[in-house]
Amino acid sequence: MGSSVSHAAAPPPPPPAGLAVALPPKAEEKSEKKVDYLNLPCPVPFEEIQREALMSLKPELFEGLRFDFTKGLNQKFSLSHSVYMGSTEVPSPSSGTIKVPTAHYEFGANFLDPKLMLIGRVLTDGRLNARVKCDLTDNLTLKINAQLTNEPHFSQGMFNFDYKGKDFRAQYQMGNNAFYGANYIQSVTPHLSLGSEVFWLGHQRKSGIGFAARYNTDKMVATAQAASTGIVALCYVQKVSEKVSLASDFMYNHMTRDVTSSFGYDYILRQIDHRKKDYKFGFGMTVGE
Repeated sequence: MGSSVSHAAAPPPPPPAGLAVALPPKAEEKSEKKVDYLNLPCPVPFEEIQREALMSLKPELFEGLRFDFTKGLNQKFSLSHSVYMGSTEVPSPSSGTIKVPTAHYEFGANFLDPKLMLIGRVLTDGRLNARVKCDLTDNLTLKINAQLTNEPHFSQGMFNFDYKGKDFRAQYQMGNNAFYGANYIQSVTPHLSLGSEVFWLGHQRKSGIGFAARYNTDKMVATAQAASTGIVALCYVQKVSEKVSLASDFMYNHMTRDVTSSFGYDYILRQIDHRKKDYKFGFGMTVGE
């Protein structure tokens, strides 16, 4: 006779006791997203690392009346006319500024092309302003800014060569009074970029070097700058919502021991952009065709 052996299922483990009952089950640890340091984003230009703060803290405000009219002659060429009546702030030896009444008419001509931009302005006081932007290659751009005046030693000219790389930007500058400058900014992480600049002003025999850092996310932008001239500047912009942003800046001059700080906000409506920094107000009209 044979014998049979039956294998019964193992009994279930006893239920946990004590604090183990109250503790939730451990969630699976999310694997950290690896950063591809060979595919970082291109940073903003060195001279624009504070652009979000400047939009809120230093808006283009004026006192008086301004009327602009633009007439397009074709898809690339247009003429503009501008009349301004108001006051101009002139620094005074004492604290504060002096407002001088002024009025002028401005005639302009514009040529806009995907790879070439020419803008010229002539004012009744004898000033001539010109701007040129030309894309020499897909990565190299030439910019020229010039201002000619009747007053001696007040005319200015500047040539900029901008190179845009995959994750960096470089710029070389030449200007009147034997001015030479260069800057470079590099992305080191997806959110952090570091840069440096040097300049030489041969007419005054002065030189300097500066360093900058920019950290930006979808909700905030923070920048810091320091230069051998004794200037330290900090900026911070917080995006509260799609329409509201808060901004602040801090500047310290080691040479003069001066400290300045300001706060501002942006409130953007669907068709209105309202910016405020202080109690200056302006009125303007623009008519386009």
